[in-house]
Amino acid sequence: MRLTRKSDTPRASGLGISRRQFLKRSGAATGGVAAVGFVGNSMMQRADAADDKTPVSDAPVETKRTVCSHCSVGCGVYADVQEGVWTRQEPAFDHPFNRGAHCAKGASLRYHGHSHRRLKYPMKLVDGEWQRLSWDEAIEEIGDKVLELTEQHGPDSIYWLGSAKFNNEQAYLMRKFAALAGTNNTDHQARICHSTTVAGVANTWGYGAMTNSLNDLQNSRSIMFIGSNPSEAHPVAMQHILLAKEKSECNIIVVDPRFTRTAAKADSYVRIRPGSDVAFIWGLLWHIFENGWEDQEYINQRVYAMDEVRDEVANFSPDVVEDITGVPEEQMYDTAKRLADNRPGCVVWCMGGTQHTTGNNNTRAYCILELALGNIGKSGGGANIFRGHDNVQGATDLGLMSHSLPGYYGLAEGAWRHWATVWDLDYEWLESRFDQTEYTDGKPMNSNGITVSRWVDGVLEQEEDISQRTQLKAMFYWGHAVNSQTRGPEMQKAMQQLDMMVVVDPYPTVASVMHGRSDGVYLLPAATQFETYGSVTATNRALQWRDRVIEPMFESKPDHEIMYLLAQKLGFADELCKNIEVNGTEPLIEDITREFNRGMWTVGYTGQSPERLKTHQQNWHTFSFETTQAQGGPADGDYYGMPWPCWGNAEMGHPGTPILYDTSKPVSEGGLTFRARFGVEHDGNDILADGSYSKNSELDDGYPEFTADMLKDLGWWDDLTDDEKEAADGKNWKTDLSGGIQRVVIDHECAPFGNAKARCNVWTFPDPIPKHREPLYTSRRDLVENYPTWDDVSSHYRLPTLYRSIQEKDVTDEYPIILTSGRLVEYEGGGEETRSMSWLAELQQEMFVEINPALANDLVIQDGDMVWVEGPEGGRVRVKAMVTPRVAREVVFMPFHFGGMFQGENLESLYPEGSAPYVVGEAANTATTYGYDSVTQMQETKCTLCRIEKAS
Repeated sequence: MRLTRKSDTPRASGLGISRRQFLKRSGAATGGVAAVGFVGNSMMQRADAADDKTPVSDAPVETKRTVCSHCSVGCGVYADVQEGVWTRQEPAFDHPFNRGAHCAKGASLRYHGHSHRRLKYPMKLVDGEWQRLSWDEAIEEIGDKVLELTEQHGPDSIYWLGSAKFNNEQAYLMRKFAALAGTNNTDHQARICHSTTVAGVANTWGYGAMTNSLNDLQNSRSIMFIGSNPSEAHPVAMQHILLAKEKSECNIIVVDPRFTRTAAKADSYVRIRPGSDVAFIWGLLWHIFENGWEDQEYINQRVYAMDEVRDEVANFSPDVVEDITGVPEEQMYDTAKRLADNRPGCVVWCMGGTQHTTGNNNTRAYCILELALGNIGKSGGGANIFRGHDNVQGATDLGLMSHSLPGYYGLAEGAWRHWATVWDLDYEWLESRFDQTEYTDGKPMNSNGITVSRWVDGVLEQEEDISQRTQLKAMFYWGHAVNSQTRGPEMQKAMQQLDMMVVVDPYPTVASVMHGRSDGVYLLPAATQFETYGSVTATNRALQWRDRVIEPMFESKPDHEIMYLLAQKLGFADELCKNIEVNGTEPLIEDITREFNRGMWTVGYTGQSPERLKTHQQNWHTFSFETTQAQGGPADGDYYGMPWPCWGNAEMGHPGTPILYDTSKPVSEGGLTFRARFGVEHDGNDILADGSYSKNSELDDGYPEFTADMLKDLGWWDDLTDDEKEAADGKNWKTDLSGGIQRVVIDHECAPFGNAKARCNVWTFPDPIPKHREPLYTSRRDLVENYPTWDDVSSHYRLPTLYRSIQEKDVTDEYPIILTSGRLVEYEGGGEETRSMSWLAELQQEMFVEINPALANDLVIQDGDMVWVEGPEGGRVRVKAMVTPRVAREVVFMPFHFGGMFQGENLESLYPEGSAPYVVGEAANTATTYGYDSVTQMQETKCTLCRIEKAS
């Protein structure tokens, strides 16, 4: 679809080129301009167009500081506002992450705030036509339906699907909202992007997050990207990586089924077969162990069960690995040697590694490789997971998940009692909000809710097969792109079966047009993050404060205000905001921050008060671009954004933790050990650290998590004040709301969570040692016997989950081609907002599938032909063929940012008037298939099968 414009007249006579010419030139020069800005060239100056006769307002210009709302790099932005209008934006040259750099998406932020494609007022679908509503009418009607369904079917019949686009305060309030509504059926995008990372990494050494920072990558001697393409997904992060090449002579290795833009910058590119990550990592470790390149001292001191990994790796000799992965022995040896010879090094992965049925196996294998090389807890080393959405890290930390409460406290009674205390609510009252029947998985309050990846099955499965009272009856899609989920045709069926759909978003999203319904759909216009304010957590665990740039446009409202309005209607607004000031109908953001500060001791979200965060925001220029540490100024010594854990309360002044598990620093200065999260022994073996401890620690060996009794045994109890003693008695480091235990422990330079070994054996997972298992839809039927999937599971996150019954069906004769998916630099997520930005829409106007020339010739397809891509479950998409050697002969690739077409049908006319994005296209996930991770229910998007034929 091409864009049409009334005029290409230059904006200023001094510019001398049309807007279209400017777009073309700026697109070609983006990398160079950004690179100059990134190093902060002092010769660069602001350029102004020549004077013209256009009248200019003399109203004052106010400059606001905000953070890009696309990926999780966290780029700082200056926004100029005049008479309430956002007139100009500029990447922050003094920001410690982006230092004047922007990517194409970041450059479009102002248009996101002012886009006329936005949803402008509440609407509902009546007899196939959109009708305008007032907010009072919308809240009344939607609330009445929620109350009716809750009365008839119980609170678990409503799904409150949240968003990684919320700020931290909104994410926290949404999880609290769901709890007060009486359900764990709430989730957000992390489930389908990095849930397998969180589970795999947290269960290896304690926390499921990026260990270092983008800035610290500059110190890496080697970086291996596996299933990660930062040139398109995280462009400003890529510039840190290019600096690593310049500063540290970093050896860049890209492991990917597709030759990406990142691969074009690599020293070595390794093409692997999709779905063979574990076999590839074991192949590297085979050479590392064979040649004695592992760090044995590090392993002895800080790693448990590496000997069990050796036993598994012994089965993956070079010939076996080549057969599974397609990578020859010489290249495997070369890659292993590059990693061994260039330490410290890190592994970077994204959704190419996580979105698999074996996703948790993949992420644990990456961690084990880094442990074997001794790279964790070191500057320039680490497991560095680049997150997708701007606050997918924060929304996860704040507990917007179906299996946990804020701070990863879980759903056990003790966790609920902790948060009931923080919320100042009676635990028994809170318990009474939940369904009182007993589910197969336990009490509803304590059982994992349905995941966002499986909400479709929560609607379509027979009620007797779902571990809750009924099927899902209503869905709230709150800042969520449904086209980012698999199994499009079944999703449409599920939408048609629901009693009610509510879309809460700045844009109508694909959910508003693909359902095939004539009624029962509501659209509520949410404000963008530039029309509210609060904190957001970048991929490196750093919290940043955003200003409100403009007031909410049209009739939109901030998400937390909409939550409050619904809570009023549903009868629990007073409990939701018991200790939060409400101005009119908008809860005060700072009070929400303070509330989660009071409760999130586990991950150290307790020291980043609103006041400290605002101080960091107003003093970007004082933080080092190399270390992110403030050099003088009001935040002297702090690391920018106080990356969690930021221990104790704000008054304690902990600087944040820039590198997790770094024993070279005292804990009080950001050092850490591995977390003692898994007890002190396993199978009779001690799993506490052996002779390794943080700098200046008064305990010079391993030790368990700290409790009040442990402080008494050590003679440290009297270090507490009398008030702290009263609050801490009988508590531990994560339930003591006074913070006294953490303060005293850190005074003695110990880690509150103990000092343990990282574990290679996760004995609570289906595969304690990661195993290679063939994808459910594999093109290598000959490998299934030796590397089968798991047996089907009767109930996991309340739903039956299929494995073997799918894999045993051979569909390769009809569907012989491997289908994978990924990102484009121009668009983000489901693409609704970025495809509604005119500048970005012009850069990439069509959905496509990449096909290798040899395969294209076999199929008699030429570049530019329209083709059908069909998956083995019947979903198919009509897209344009891009013939390119970027993909292997047996693999095709599609981007996942498109929507607005469905199996050949154009749905543009179904959007509310004036709200269709500039570019529509088929959603790749219409053709993707069933498949879910064995631990987290992560969806399988990176390895399925398809067939391709020319469209008529």
